[in-house]
Amino acid sequence: MSDLTHLDAAGAARMVDVGDKAETQRVATATGRIAMSRDAATAIRDGLVKKGDVLAVARVAGIMAAKRTSDLIPLCHPLALSKISLELTPDETGVTAIATIGLTGRTGVEMEALTAVSVALLTIYDMAKSIDRGMEIGAIRLTEKRGGKSGDWRSKQR
Repeated sequence: MSDLTHLDAAGAARMVDVGDKAETQRVATATGRIAMSRDAATAIRDGLVKKGDVLAVARVAGIMAAKRTSDLIPLCHPLALSKISLELTPDETGVTAIATIGLTGRTGVEMEALTAVSVALLTIYDMAKSIDRGMEIGAIRLTEKRGGKSGDWRSKQR
């Protein structure tokens, strides 16, 4: 079990010690989608949802979530993020979210990117559920990471 980075020799959970790692520039991008009825998508796109500007609130929620990832995901390091970009693109049947997170540090930002996308999509659901309770959140995945010891990685899935 000691080969697993988040377990100690006895198999107990631990946060990985990154103190000896070199600081490098790191970037991660994640994406996800919420599918919904055309009525809900139109209301979001046209700013007609009673709770307010769904995309603006979801963008702020995703950014806030990225900054608080270590409070939500056990064993994640608290990070001083230097870049948080969250694009929300509505279409006729839903909204696609793309988060790009960056920093110069000792550990990656994949979890922050995934958390930003997840919370942004959950916020969209919360704000538009009065129009469509059957919305479906899915396809949340890491699409790219750059930097760090393991180098660059890009998803082959499109």
